[in-house]
Amino acid sequence: MSDDFNKKRRNFLKSTAALGVAGMAPTVFVRNAWAQDFVNNPGKAAAITLGFNVPQTGPYADEGADELRAFKLAVKHLNGEGDGGMLNTMKPMALQGNGILGKKVNYVTGDTQTKSDAARASAKRMIEKDGALMISGGSSSGVAVAVQSLCHEAGVMFMAGLTHSNDTTGKDKRKYGFRHFFNAYMSGQSLAPVLGERYGTDRKAYHLTADYTWGWTQEESIKNATEGLGWQTVETVRTPLGAGDFSQYITPVLDSGADVLILNHYGKDMVNSLTQAVQFGLRDKQVNGKDFQIVVPLFSRLMAQGAGENIKGILGSTNWNWALQDAASQAFVKSFGQEYGFPPSQAAHTCYVQTLLYANAVETAGTFYPCEVISALEDFQFDGLGNGPTLYRGADHQCFKPVLVVEGNDNPSNQFDLLKVVKQVPTEQVMYDPSIFGGELGSCK
Repeated sequence: MSDDFNKKRRNFLKSTAALGVAGMAPTVFVRNAWAQDFVNNPGKAAAITLGFNVPQTGPYADEGADELRAFKLAVKHLNGEGDGGMLNTMKPMALQGNGILGKKVNYVTGDTQTKSDAARASAKRMIEKDGALMISGGSSSGVAVAVQSLCHEAGVMFMAGLTHSNDTTGKDKRKYGFRHFFNAYMSGQSLAPVLGERYGTDRKAYHLTADYTWGWTQEESIKNATEGLGWQTVETVRTPLGAGDFSQYITPVLDSGADVLILNHYGKDMVNSLTQAVQFGLRDKQVNGKDFQIVVPLFSRLMAQGAGENIKGILGSTNWNWALQDAASQAFVKSFGQEYGFPPSQAAHTCYVQTLLYANAVETAGTFYPCEVISALEDFQFDGLGNGPTLYRGADHQCFKPVLVVEGNDNPSNQFDLLKVVKQVPTEQVMYDPSIFGGELGSCK
């Protein structure tokens, strides 16, 4: 890694230690210093529109439904309704609970269908017909990359929801796109040391991988991290998104000599592949004199609910968990629980946070003009949104914060207590040089 990167990382870690309650101010801007017009400029309109583009159908529909709940709650809080949620904990924070720059926030929604073409068409409609100033959503990295590119071309802000591929803020990063969610590299760096402690350094791994950008980069990241421990990769097999029946892919695992199955699947795909792996008796086997293990690198409570008893004792990583005890996480859990009757997922959390971060950047910049909003977000350091002090790195628009390693709970205390936090991995362990994934942000129009 470059000296420049290491210097910036040391400076961030040093500053986050001192951030505390006071926080640090983002870049200082001179209000009304712009003269350029921009797409969907609201002018003197009393209200503005945001576009929430989520999978309401397809294999990631459960995550999409929770994302939409969170978006609606964020709009409610921005407009000064409800208990305010994390508007009460975010620092520094410019929002006043009267919309954004005094304008009421409205929203439109779309169904990505977990398909890139459908997602782009939906986002295009929101921009061209509904006048959306910002698009958010996701749940598939393929969708996020496609919509991010569209928004960049249109000159409209894209605040990514759930997207975990390295490519989103790597080779496919764009000036108008920002990601709060962690990525596959961070999963590998946080999870591998725990796998080594639990299962040893002499293991043989078999990967089943969703065949698109997210699966590819997660497989690469976990493979690199576990091989760094000393593990051998026996086989990597790609499976189609939404396959449903994974039995034809699991049968060969039994005769492969592998003693670990790594499922690079998400949503209903993970629920189905894990359930079928357990039905095939993999967790009851001994191979190479060791108990066979299954690993789910990207875990979520919604998937745990779907997989039921099968998730007990299985390790993975996650961006956020509703059981965190910091004041910000608990404020969000309380608001979401009062609204919907159950705790939020990590997908809901990241979408809620992204909406607040966009709104706060507009309020700070004093304009909806995207180039000024982008400047307000780049290298913004904040706290009070869960996970502790966080940096929105300007070089690639990727957030950096602690990552959680979790395990399927053997003895849940209630129907939502399905994942227990094994380790909160410090930011320093998951940071990296932005140049390792290539790509160019491009410029602001």
